[in-house]
Amino acid sequence: MAETTLERSLPAPGALAPLERPVSFVEAEPEVPGAPLRQYAAALRRHAGKIVAFVAATVAATAIVSSRLTPIYEATATVDVDRQTPPGIIGAEAVRTASNDAEQFLATQIRLIQSDSVLRPVVDKYRLREIPGEVFEEPPRPEAAAEAPVRLKHLKVTRPPNTYLLLISFRSSDPKLAAEVANAVAASYLEHTYKIRYRAAASLSAFMEKQLEELRAKMERSSAALANFERELNVINPEEKTNILSARLLQLNAEYTAAQADRVRKQAAWQSVQGGTLEAAQVSAQGEVLRKLAERLDEARQRFAEVRAQYGANHPEHRKASLQVQEIERQLAAARHNIAERVRIEYQEAVRREEMLRKAVAETKAEYDALNARSFEYQALKREAETDKKLYEELLQKIKEAGINASFQNSSIRIADPARPPIRPVFPNMKLNLALALVASFLLAAAVAVLGDLADDTVRDPEQVARTLRAEVIGVLPSVRGWRGRIPAPRSEPHRALVRIGDPGDVSVAGFEEAVRALRNSILLGDLDRRLRSLMITSAFPGEGKSTVAAHLAATHAAQGRRTLLVDGDLRRPTLHRRFGLPGAVGLANVLVAELPWREAVLPVESVPGLDLLPAGPPSRQAADRMGAALAQLLAEASLDYDLVVLDAPPLLGFAEPLEMAALADGVVVVARAGETHRKAVAAVLAALGRVRAEVVGLVLNQVRRGTDSGYYYARYEKYYRASKAER
Repeated sequence: MAETTLERSLPAPGALAPLERPVSFVEAEPEVPGAPLRQYAAALRRHAGKIVAFVAATVAATAIVSSRLTPIYEATATVDVDRQTPPGIIGAEAVRTASNDAEQFLATQIRLIQSDSVLRPVVDKYRLREIPGEVFEEPPRPEAAAEAPVRLKHLKVTRPPNTYLLLISFRSSDPKLAAEVANAVAASYLEHTYKIRYRAAASLSAFMEKQLEELRAKMERSSAALANFERELNVINPEEKTNILSARLLQLNAEYTAAQADRVRKQAAWQSVQGGTLEAAQVSAQGEVLRKLAERLDEARQRFAEVRAQYGANHPEHRKASLQVQEIERQLAAARHNIAERVRIEYQEAVRREEMLRKAVAETKAEYDALNARSFEYQALKREAETDKKLYEELLQKIKEAGINASFQNSSIRIADPARPPIRPVFPNMKLNLALALVASFLLAAAVAVLGDLADDTVRDPEQVARTLRAEVIGVLPSVRGWRGRIPAPRSEPHRALVRIGDPGDVSVAGFEEAVRALRNSILLGDLDRRLRSLMITSAFPGEGKSTVAAHLAATHAAQGRRTLLVDGDLRRPTLHRRFGLPGAVGLANVLVAELPWREAVLPVESVPGLDLLPAGPPSRQAADRMGAALAQLLAEASLDYDLVVLDAPPLLGFAEPLEMAALADGVVVVARAGETHRKAVAAVLAALGRVRAEVVGLVLNQVRRGTDSGYYYARYEKYYRASKAER
């Protein structure tokens, strides 16, 4: 049914006019750096057997080596560090809390556990020097080995995160020795910390006792100097007397200031009174009496004026009034004199009082200054004496506290969990080693496979060709097991095979035949409006499989009921006549030199009805030189008799005639061997064809293996075909 449909879709012979077929290059994007993930997967599939073999060998070797290794046991002692426990039982150390330096403190303790002072007693006790490779970092000279720093190679001190625990682990081939050494290191660490604290406290006590004698002598000297100074001042506490003098001086200063103000006021009154005016006398302290006398005088003068206006000078009332005025005037003058005298006396008293206060202030200030100067000296002596006494008492107390705390075994560092002999070894860890070997070997093998694939510049799959060469892959032919370059008969007539290849139902051969049919359809049915009458098959180098592809393509096309002519254009290495078991004495070479018409040289292929072969004929340099015009005429005439002319051309690189053939053929198919043909060679072929304006139909990948992306689909087909065959 499929073949009938295909035949109907093909135009009838001779119904086509010459058409121009465009070059089938893919307008692909420039190649991006790096390979796609699909290419990585293809590389892994291609080298899957080698990868599996390498991984299996690595895992097996790891298992053998691990089983022959000496088992190592690890014992761990746990030390608890309590940062809240004070370092002493009395004094400031008894109430001192831990500072926020847990990381630094625990790191210090880890280094302390690994120190020579902690490890040396353990090494000597268990004779670890006698175990080869256990104690290292020793000098090369044996006589100096005992003095070299001790380091245990298999000792490990760790701290679990977010804890105050220290894990002291030791590894040994003897589980009991591992536990004993771990516990001994923990005990040595505790004893060493106690000795450090005790020696530090003893050294501090000795130093403080030496300082205590010097401080006692200094205290006695300062106390004696203070007592002598108190005797000189004749006071017990000069500070109190200084305070009294200070208060008295403040009071005298206030009184002196008030006396100055009073003297100024009275001096002003005295100076006013000396002017002799009634108003100046009235503003004085005695001015009230003068004002009253002045008022009486005014009244007496007013009355006298009235009497004088009524009576004469000899009238008794006149005389009486005159005498009153005179008497009041006399009293006023006497009062004015008295007031002036009193103001003078008051002014003189104010001056004397001011002078007395000035002297008192000066004397008091001088006494205060003298006492204050001595008071500073007294305070210095007193502070020195008190400081010496306080230091002496504190130092004496510290010595007593240090002696008591030095004898106190601090419990802030204690063994929380002693080590016990382990049951199972920690080395070698067979499961872990095998898992690591499996993962590492697979990663290494995969990396080598991928890197090798990236370094490989051969053509492998259509996607790579489209990405790197911008060429269209029109067919992918799988690799055939046991292939020897022979042509099998069509599956419809296995009994007429020219050369048998084992079982005609071979799955790999069936896959190859299906791929050739797909190639034929891709070429001839790509565009039904444009039909190829002549098709040239070429490659970059010999051995790419171009002759095999040409033969199978021609046979497949003839099997569709189409008349097909296969021309062997490789005049140097003709092979098609041998593949079909036909004579090759006469052929294309004779036609090109005009020895006979081409139709007389054509041989029918009996095993494939509808297929004729034009052999290459005898090798001839003259025939190669006449390739152009003669071949053009041959193709033109053959196109009238045959539906398709398949021209097997020589390899294009290094030969001249393939370019002439390409320019004459309606289409050119380039065959490249997957995994062997270099991309530069294919690119050179495509460039050469482009220069002669040949119509490149596309690229055919031959001998594609199952590891590639294209071969993956044929592998699936093969699996399906095997299953179908088993069911039948």
